[in-house]
Amino acid sequence: MTLEDVFATIVGHTREVVPGLDDHAFQFTDSLRELGANSIDRSEVVMLALESLSLKAPMIEFAKAENMGELATLLHARL
Repeated sequence: MTLEDVFATIVGHTREVVPGLDDHAFQFTDSLRELGANSIDRSEVVMLALESLSLKAPMIEFAKAENMGELATLLHARL
């Protein structure tokens, strides 16, 4: 699985969790917070991505991600 595949997984879950992003053109530099995701939404996106990628990891490891690209990189490194 490529980094772009992991990013696409995050994008899909972000669209599920955060309303109004159906037509948004996601970039690696997008911040979930700036896209309107509150802390619960962000946690849900990470949990759903972990589940989709069949990964088990402490949520705290992903708190340092500043944007969706960094989150994808952190998840991809665990594959």
